[in-house]
Amino acid sequence: MALTPDAEIRSDDVSAAGRGGGSRLPRGGGRGSRGLKIGGGGGCLLLVIVVIYALTGGNPLDLLGDGSTTQQGPVAEGGSLEHCLDGADANEQDDCLVQATIESGDSLWAQLAPTAGMQFLEPQGRVFEGSVQTGCGAATAEVGPFYCPADATIYVDINFFEALSGRYGADGGQLAKMYVVAHEYGHHIQRLSGTMQDADRSQTGPQSDAVRLELQADCYAGVWAHHAANTVDDTGNAMLDPLTEQDIASALSAASAVGDDHIQGVVAGGQVRPESWTHGSSAQRGAWFTTGYQQGTVQACDTFSADQV
Repeated sequence: MALTPDAEIRSDDVSAAGRGGGSRLPRGGGRGSRGLKIGGGGGCLLLVIVVIYALTGGNPLDLLGDGSTTQQGPVAEGGSLEHCLDGADANEQDDCLVQATIESGDSLWAQLAPTAGMQFLEPQGRVFEGSVQTGCGAATAEVGPFYCPADATIYVDINFFEALSGRYGADGGQLAKMYVVAHEYGHHIQRLSGTMQDADRSQTGPQSDAVRLELQADCYAGVWAHHAANTVDDTGNAMLDPLTEQDIASALSAASAVGDDHIQGVVAGGQVRPESWTHGSSAQRGAWFTTGYQQGTVQACDTFSADQV
């Protein structure tokens, strides 16, 4: 999968937290004067807090305050990603890839949300390193990518992408990374629809509201993938090349990598305890992403009406 090199990805809605305008996060390489060339590592920032919290039956969103609120909250001042200009930048730099995925999501959901009875509002996006102040409270990279409903913002520390492949076992492809962002965008759609506010996220287990909420976001990520090649930039140019079977396999590798059973058993080396699940098994997550991808509709993602998910 590749973004169309000439696709316009500049955005007023995506920024780097705590950085002045024109600064950039030094990850993912660069192209001449548009990016910083990176050498060396720095190590993966793993989702230790989320793993431990999920293993004990908690909902990771609870670490960020009351996720049911829709009240706008304050966020840290940040600067625009001025080096992220086009699809070619997104193909080579992960912060630009996050921005491009959100822009592609804007193109799709501006069309789908109103037909599903939602008043569409674009989310904000923020990339950060280490820690960030959000409308849901202070957060660190260990929380992983997340959506804060209080400020309607998708937060991504792009070091997570290293952990996704290196620690959790996804294949490292571009669509694996974009799936993560599209999933968080799915939570924004749940906020707009009211589903996030109505769900009882105190429940845990394979059929709980918490799991159904996450699987619906996976399904919405699949809906995005279904339409991705038809999303357009502000000038009407296609943003992504048509997806291949390999691209979908890459997204599914990410969905499988963040399944509760995979994290509990393979990643953490512990006992798989379905009663504590908050996000769903690898099989569940892959199945609902596939449902969204194959059917491409909001209606196909009604996990709360399904007898079994």
